[in-house]
Amino acid sequence: MCIFVFNHSKMLNKYLHIIENSFTGYFNYLITEITTPSWINYFYWLIALSLLVWLLEIFIPWRKNQPIFRKGFWLDSFYIIFNFFLFSLIGYNAISNVGVELFNDFLALFGIKNIVALEVQTFPVWAQLLIMFVIADFIQWNVHRQLHKRAWLWKFHQVHHSVKQMGFAAQFRFHFMETIVYKSVQYIPLAMIGFGIEQFFIIHMFAVFIGHLNHANVGWGYGWLGYIFNNPKMHIWHHVKDLPEEHPYGMNYGLSLSIWDYLFKTAYVPTNGQNIELGFAGDESFPENFTEQLTYPFQTKKIKK
Repeated sequence: MCIFVFNHSKMLNKYLHIIENSFTGYFNYLITEITTPSWINYFYWLIALSLLVWLLEIFIPWRKNQPIFRKGFWLDSFYIIFNFFLFSLIGYNAISNVGVELFNDFLALFGIKNIVALEVQTFPVWAQLLIMFVIADFIQWNVHRQLHKRAWLWKFHQVHHSVKQMGFAAQFRFHFMETIVYKSVQYIPLAMIGFGIEQFFIIHMFAVFIGHLNHANVGWGYGWLGYIFNNPKMHIWHHVKDLPEEHPYGMNYGLSLSIWDYLFKTAYVPTNGQNIELGFAGDESFPENFTEQLTYPFQTKKIKK
């Protein structure tokens, strides 16, 4: 009995220590990111890519009558900072670190140290990055489909689809629960691959760049590249308000790659789509400020798809 209590207390202290270190560690990391610019600095690369794509919107706009400071511009800009940094600072980093440790402790009960099933450490760096990029994007494509098909997930995804005028920053207008869902589903498949790289900076920022372009007010989308990479002319139809009968739950689910939609018959680009109405049925009653958007999915009232 004493041994059980001791072990229980020891485990509790371990997790409390992880939580404490997660908060202080991420805070120190964020301060370092802001005060120490470098070539592998997420904070300044995010700002640089955002400014680059915004300049493209300003100088070569697709919808020329759309204001530079479109509807929701400042809200979406705050979402970038919140979902990219602040959410981790106020709790997600601690939750994810505890989750990983709990999972590892669970494996340890069966004498398993890890679940690596495919070793790729001997592969060239570019091959490791490419494999992770493709696998992660395919998982995200599947998760994205479920965000539209499952009613309880759709309540959270409505935040993203509340965008009425598309722009680069709309990429990050999403509910924090989406981060938890995406990362949770991705964790085990990616953990089963023995990547030998600790930092995936290039892949992550490339995905951010593609996501910015997908939502930007620019007209790229023609040519053979459109069948590989997601693009504004394709993604605009993902946000159309009136869904076609053949796609009652939505279409064009790709995040970075469009190839999944063409392979699995969920691609839909019928016309130019330059000035289609965006949103979802019943979005007139959807809140327009940050706090109410975050709390809305937890309320009993629902907006039907």
